[in-house]
Amino acid sequence: MVEYKKVKQEGGVSVRKVRITVMRKACYRDLMEKYENPIEHACDMEEGQVFVADGWQRPNGLCESAWESMSPFVMGLAHGAEGFYDGWMRNPRSAMISCNDGFRPVSFLLEAIDEYGC
Repeated sequence: MVEYKKVKQEGGVSVRKVRITVMRKACYRDLMEKYENPIEHACDMEEGQVFVADGWQRPNGLCESAWESMSPFVMGLAHGAEGFYDGWMRNPRSAMISCNDGFRPVSFLLEAIDEYGC
């Protein structure tokens, strides 16, 4: 069960910014050779890249497909959600999410930070 803690700031309710860090890239060449039509520039993410999300807007340079996979978690963290999936993360204000590319999945660490936006 996800818990929500109200995030308040002077003058009303605000949302936390969420740091998004590219943690790992995988590449399944055997699956690509067998099933994928060749494409160029399938993924431009690099390990160690950091983005900061401010509300529903996808950070510049972040893969659109990855954003679609992670945005519900980003919004939850931004609005104070903690303890996704009964506490699977050591830091309750974080989540480890991968994009939906089955040939070259990228893992992202999402962390609510004590900076406010929107």
